[in-house]
Amino acid sequence: MFTRFLACVVVAASLQLPAAQSTGPTNSTTLRIATFDIDATPPIGSMMAYDLVTNHWDLGLRARGLVLVGAGEPIVLCAVDWIGIANEGHDAFQSALARAAGTSPRRVAVHTLHQHDAPDCDFSAERILKEAGLDPRQFDGRFQRQVISNLESAVRESLPRAQPITHLGLGEARVDKVASNRRILGTDGKVRATRWTATADPAVRAEPEGTIDPIVSLVSFWNGERPVAVLSYFATHPQSYYRTGIPNPDFPGIARFFRQLHVPSALHIHFNGAGGNIGAGKYNDGSPEKRLVLAERLADGMRRAWESTKRQPISASEVTWAIEPVALPPAKHLSVEKLEAQLRDRDATFLTQGGASRLAWLRRCQAGHQIDVVCLGLGRARILHLPGELFVEYQLAAEAARPDLFVAMAAYGDYAPWYIGTAIAYEQGGYETSPTSSNVAPEVENVLTAAIRKLLRNRQ
Repeated sequence: MFTRFLACVVVAASLQLPAAQSTGPTNSTTLRIATFDIDATPPIGSMMAYDLVTNHWDLGLRARGLVLVGAGEPIVLCAVDWIGIANEGHDAFQSALARAAGTSPRRVAVHTLHQHDAPDCDFSAERILKEAGLDPRQFDGRFQRQVISNLESAVRESLPRAQPITHLGLGEARVDKVASNRRILGTDGKVRATRWTATADPAVRAEPEGTIDPIVSLVSFWNGERPVAVLSYFATHPQSYYRTGIPNPDFPGIARFFRQLHVPSALHIHFNGAGGNIGAGKYNDGSPEKRLVLAERLADGMRRAWESTKRQPISASEVTWAIEPVALPPAKHLSVEKLEAQLRDRDATFLTQGGASRLAWLRRCQAGHQIDVVCLGLGRARILHLPGELFVEYQLAAEAARPDLFVAMAAYGDYAPWYIGTAIAYEQGGYETSPTSSNVAPEVENVLTAAIRKLLRNRQ
């Protein structure tokens, strides 16, 4: 089945790219884009987020992105096929990419796609565990630091090959039968069931789809008639099945690979939207065969978004990078003293439930650490960059706030907050907003929505 599908892909790759739909002659521009793409697959015997690597699959994990040059200091966007990059790990990625691109770390956006058969990264947690004489397990950063070094080299080497950018392309399409809300509410307004990303129970799968954002958004950069890079955004947990011991990019990575075959001249970079409370559970029973089904459906949405793409000239004056630093309120149940006592006592729950990462996050919050919420403006497009496992309601609210613009969102930036629910979600109960899953307080909604609104009100 897979072979037959790839044959179709190769045939389809010979079809025309979307016709140019320019609004006028090409503007003179100094904009250029350099793309980079490296392997980010951990070696056999190393630790992923949950399991040791026992083998490799046909498709590995990637760390890929672009450097936008010519609109002030360079802007770097990077997407990594890992479960999360948090705390000092996220800082290290930003700093290394900034050094390589000759820019500020605050003009670097690093996000993960949140695949589960993939590495974790938190150098703060690693340091806390090592200082306590404990095995850092999934936070062992030796491989992660090598990837950072490789990325830094790749970015630096990509800059002399930067291509001029004359046009921006924007396209959208609906993705059918992939995303569904994980939280199923009862008549009392409380969560009565969780529809996991793989759901074996047919009764739970039969529940309504719930609140989702079914749209995949595509942003493409063009050098004349040639596409150079395609960014895609879609909100869902990316798991079909996992805990296999084999690192793989799961169904979004396969969909990205299919689109790369269709349009080989452009680097395809995928970002996970606000998918914290979204998964494939309504359409996924966890059987291995579903991975291809979900990948084909997402790739089909990407194809239709590509075919609907409208292009317009873009110049450096139409590129903006706006930052709103925020102090996210830590969850009230978290206590530095309690976490430090658990660490001293070698408490099993501290070790198995990411206690070191939570302790690092809480210490950073108490030290006044802020996270940048960022908006990249590209013509009439606004791309929001946010931290954590954000609920889809944030993405929907952002789109509703500026219906006159093309708004897309990349979540899973700094992973330290873990799940970020809406205020009411913390009252409704459920896994995502439980004390074991979220490191922020319900007041986080007011903080983030205020930042998003402020960034989107910017008329530049």
